[in-house]
Amino acid sequence: MKHWFKKASVILLACTLLLGWISAPSVHADHALFTIEGEDAQLTPDLQVTTQIYGQPKPGYSGSGFVWMQNSGTISFTVTVPETGMYTISTRYMQELSPDGRQQALIVNGAAKGSYMLPYTTTWKDFNFGYHKLNQGSNIIQVKAGWGFAYFDTFTVDHANLDPLIVQPVLSDAQATPETQLLMNYLTEVYGKHMLSGQQEIYGGGNDGNSELEFDWIHNLTGKYPAIRGFDLMNYNPLYGWEDGTTARMIDWVNTKGGIATNSWHLTVPRDFTAYQLGEFVDWKEATYKPTETNFNTANAVIPGTKEYKYLKLAIKDLAEQLQILQDNNVPVIFRPYHEAEGNGGLNGEGAWFWWASAGAEVYKQLWDQLYTELTETYGLHNLIWTYNSYMYSTSPAWYPGDDQVDIVGYDKYNTIYNRYDGLSGVPNEDAITSTFYQLVDLTGGKKMVAMTENDTVPSVQNLTEEKAGWLYFLPWYGEHLMSTAFNYPATLTTLYQSNYVITLDELPDLKVNHPNPSASITPGNAAFDKAATLQQDISVALTLHGHQLTSLKSGNYTLVPGQDYTATSTAVILRKAYLSTLPLGQNAITFHFSGGNNAILTVNVADTHIPAPAGDLTVQAYNGSTGASTSGVSPKFKVVNTGDSAISLSDVKLRYYYTIDGEKDQSFWIDWSSVGSANVTGTYVKLDTPVAGADYALEIGFTSSAGTLNPGQSAEIQTRFSKVDWSNYNQADDYSFKALGSQFVNHEQVTGYVGGQLVWGIEP
Repeated sequence: MKHWFKKASVILLACTLLLGWISAPSVHADHALFTIEGEDAQLTPDLQVTTQIYGQPKPGYSGSGFVWMQNSGTISFTVTVPETGMYTISTRYMQELSPDGRQQALIVNGAAKGSYMLPYTTTWKDFNFGYHKLNQGSNIIQVKAGWGFAYFDTFTVDHANLDPLIVQPVLSDAQATPETQLLMNYLTEVYGKHMLSGQQEIYGGGNDGNSELEFDWIHNLTGKYPAIRGFDLMNYNPLYGWEDGTTARMIDWVNTKGGIATNSWHLTVPRDFTAYQLGEFVDWKEATYKPTETNFNTANAVIPGTKEYKYLKLAIKDLAEQLQILQDNNVPVIFRPYHEAEGNGGLNGEGAWFWWASAGAEVYKQLWDQLYTELTETYGLHNLIWTYNSYMYSTSPAWYPGDDQVDIVGYDKYNTIYNRYDGLSGVPNEDAITSTFYQLVDLTGGKKMVAMTENDTVPSVQNLTEEKAGWLYFLPWYGEHLMSTAFNYPATLTTLYQSNYVITLDELPDLKVNHPNPSASITPGNAAFDKAATLQQDISVALTLHGHQLTSLKSGNYTLVPGQDYTATSTAVILRKAYLSTLPLGQNAITFHFSGGNNAILTVNVADTHIPAPAGDLTVQAYNGSTGASTSGVSPKFKVVNTGDSAISLSDVKLRYYYTIDGEKDQSFWIDWSSVGSANVTGTYVKLDTPVAGADYALEIGFTSSAGTLNPGQSAEIQTRFSKVDWSNYNQADDYSFKALGSQFVNHEQVTGYVGGQLVWGIEP
């Protein structure tokens, strides 16, 4: 929630934000993209290069010395990078003045990226400034003294080794309801690939009772509704509790509109808790959630027998009654209690914005455990996906309740007026805060999803995709935080809502178990077609509509023409061989669209038995690591097997994976792993002179002389990835070499293999 008292302690936040308490992967200078000695950087006159401090040598530095920064000065250097994207910036330093750390500022291309506290050390150590977006070509990096007094040996810039954002759909509550598990399955499926749109509703009868104001505004602007709706159950409480219809609106949003619900819990306590008698009415004006406005002793709330403990038990009972209604109506909830706990930072509650954090990290975790246990065990509530709000201070890990009671880690982005670092004011801050995102990923070692659980400005889709900021969802606060142009540009919101990257309400699948109107289905889900003229046959697909209607069939960007490409009845579709013969060899996905529920996909495996496959001594096996029809990163994996009688030099071997680029852009290539050593594998892009169905490009894999040879029966494995530099999506469904099914190596004739320039395996498109 955006509170006016967040304005306080801005200086403290600026000094402690982005501390590096969860550092990016370490940078190894000998393999890095760029390393510069401090003495070779551009230095302002108030800096000096030295080998000793006050006559005391500081051995272990590299080069001719190190830069001594006292209470002022700026170190600048220029780095050229091959493509726009995320990079790590680090330094080798020493800071032996202050055990509490010394603040320095990082500036990238003139934009301030935050203040960093260099930890105390009397030996040379590495410090990582995290992930930052650099532009293709030259970039100016600067480190500027804040509190200064540090020594800098080298600076390193390298490609960011980003977490793959693969989270298992395992809920902390092993007894989760089927709907809750289904929702978790879906969230982990889209995480890192797409971002769910969200919006917080106003509560307590605000907007003159119009809880739809923000949602209608979004729809009028973008033509879409958000996929997630934020609610607050604060009005169901022991003090002034009243029925404001929140629970009913949650049921309607999920069961009628097909959306996803999340809720926070701004539980209030009496301002004068000492005089308060349990169970008596207290007007909402005499209640508060601010620790500075109440004598409620939070530390007592976890001690059985105290008045605070008894009050909290009453409050949990009121909350449980509403959650039980939701569970009875099969409504799963992304549940975010006790949010924004740490406030402005600190271990002992000194930065707390809410009463539940005022007693510090240890009591906070006890409160979380108490609530988790009460709701799941005492009240038997298993429809909750538990979401913890974190920050990025050096003390933040101490507040984390633990993997066994958390499913999602949330972060509340309010940096349009306060805590922004781009030097601007009065305009939206569309930063994707990617460094923040990956630090929160590292909080749990990548085991939990990370979401933008509240925000003012929504990041632009360009920033999100260029920086690979894999936030699970965004959720602007209501009122001006959404609708004022000081916080959100309407054009940015429109682009975001209408992009392929963001999922809106109409794009959600059916997330209900035993839905009264289940999705339509098709049988079979896989079929084969032979393009050999004498063997071509129509494909018949049975339909089970469950009250829906078939609206269209699509293959990639092509919409099949009824009566020409297929015929349809209420029970079956006949795909005509005249159309099927136009499909490229390999796997082709045909999507069946219906008037409601989920789409269905038929995978057609196209072959041509009249085209003989070359006979050779090399077999190529493959599968795809990313099997979605649309993806920003293609990840083919290959195994080359010597099936002959003599050794093959790998430097003579080439493989080609064929695909359509779907928008001409520069591309990036990575070797994730190879059994012959990643450094011994090469990847180049070959643009086909004449595009064909399913291919206008090929990724060509080669090997250096250091890769060695394959003896008879031996194999070499290569795991690769490639993407466009702007991270725009490929449509894999129509790619010649794409395999939608399987996660094991199998012979793959749509990947070709060459020895000495001669085709020895596979069929070229």
